[in-house]
Amino acid sequence: MTCLFIIQHIEREGPGLYSEVATNQGLDVYTSRMDLGDPLPEPVKGDLVLIMGGPMGLGDLNSSYYPWIKKEVQLIRKLLADEISLIGVCLGAQLLAYAAGGDVEPLLSEKTSKALPEIGWSPIFSSKEITPKELKPFAKLPLEVLHWHGDRILLPKSAHLLASSERCKEQMFRIGPKAYGLQFHLEIKKKMVCTWIHEDKDFIHSALGKDASAKLIVQTQKFINSSHENRLLLIKGLFKLLL
Repeated sequence: MTCLFIIQHIEREGPGLYSEVATNQGLDVYTSRMDLGDPLPEPVKGDLVLIMGGPMGLGDLNSSYYPWIKKEVQLIRKLLADEISLIGVCLGAQLLAYAAGGDVEPLLSEKTSKALPEIGWSPIFSSKEITPKELKPFAKLPLEVLHWHGDRILLPKSAHLLASSERCKEQMFRIGPKAYGLQFHLEIKKKMVCTWIHEDKDFIHSALGKDASAKLIVQTQKFINSSHENRLLLIKGLFKLLL
């Protein structure tokens, strides 16, 4: 039986729609909670690994609070070498890029050149590098998605850029035949957004000001349902390519 192995770093950043698609397709789903001390999975060819996001980052590689980050990087390198399917979301995408020779840096405001996170709903656009054999049949772009990150990814030379947003070029990419990185959040559900807003107030205020919560609630009400089907299509497309 094909398995989906989910690597989760924090309670609020769960797999959401990815898990729903996997269950509907008959995959066995297993979750490793790194924040709870679970061991990393041991996938084999034919399986799919999904690495979720979290507030930690590459700057925490040597932190004693997150000893599993280095272990995840080692696992990603093994997955790339063995061509085992992988999707990295937000932090997961950053770790994927780093494992392949890339890096991250703070995302800057074009107006002030100061660090400014990309938070909220805005569209991603397809890159010219998308071919009919890849995501184009599945991805109806531009697509409104939720962004929730303070860094931009510096892609390694081996990466193929697939989608960008207006503020951040490196939104979606592929490394090798079986690994995809997504800086944005296809998986999101309304209840998840509400939890993020409540638990991550300092971060959202740093990007959107004192009215951040209200702004995000209005955006979510506008886009969470209208984007739902196209977000599902893209997840299903990724599964089709990788399984």
